Parts: sequence; structure tokens; C-alpha cells
Amino acid sequence: MFHPQNILVPTDFSADSDQAFRTAQSIASRYHARIFLLHVINSVVQQCVADYSINKSIADRLLSESIVFSNEKLQETIDKNQGIGNIKVIYNVRRGKPYEEILEEAVQRDVDLIIIASHGKTGLRKYFIGSVAEKVIKEAKCPVLLLRSRGEEEVLLCIL
Repeated sequence: MFHPQNILVPTDFSADSDQAFRTAQSIASRYHARIFLLHVINSVVQQCVADYSINKSIADRLLSESIVFSNEKLQETIDKNQGIGNIKVIYNVRRGKPYEEILEEAVQRDVDLIIIASHGKTGLRKYFIGSVAEKVIKEAKCPVLLLRSRGEEEVLLCIL
């Protein structure tokens, strides 16, 4: 039987990601697992638009402030969802392409389950998984639990 010990939850601070974190807490409390909460700052910073350009020091300051803000938001996420047991939650902020950083974090933390939210779409797009979630599912070396929200209804898809 599968008993996860290290669970990774990528978050973009959305309501769907909060639900993924609460699901991870429920699973972690049952199996006495640790949760790794991860936010990835997309490393693509556009420094020039048309005739306007910002200098490197401003871009670096924006990145630094983004990291501080992300760490604060991760702590807020933990604080507002700490309703279940005594679960160890470790958070981290990484910079890069989100799916690549999620997969790298999973390897470095020896994760045996990834719980990721995929945002609901409208029209034909609602039948597809978000691009980050899709790439994580395709390339992960461990099982992935995908939570897809459809309004008030929630769908759980377990990808092994």
C-alpha cells in the first residue's frame, strides 16, 4: 500500500492551490508525512518594452522584492490552513520555469507524491489540463494527484 512520506505542493497562491494544500494536509496527517510547499517565480523578466527599458538594478530589486513577498505569502498560506494536526511544512521559493523547478524540487526533496491544482477553464479549454500541471504529470518520477476545480465542484484525478 502507498504511504507517502514527502508531499510536494506547488502553489501560485490561488484558491485552487490552497485546496491542494488542504488535501495534502489531510493525507500528511494520515501518514505522518512532511509537506513541501513551493512557489516558483517565473524567471522571465521583460526588461524592455517598445522604447522603454528598465535597468538591471531595478529588475534585480523587483526580483528580490518578489522573493520576500512570496515567502510572506507562503507563511500566510500555512498559517491560514493550519487546521489539521501537527504536520511539518517546509516552504521554498525558487526561480525559473515553473514545471522545471517543481520537478527539480521533487527530486531534491525525495518527494513521493506531488499534489497540484489545475485551474478550471471555460469553453473547449476546460477539457485540458493547465500547461504546468500537464508537464509535471508527464515528467514526474513519482505519483501526481491533480485537483481540478470546476466552480464549486472539485474533481480529483490521480495520475500514477
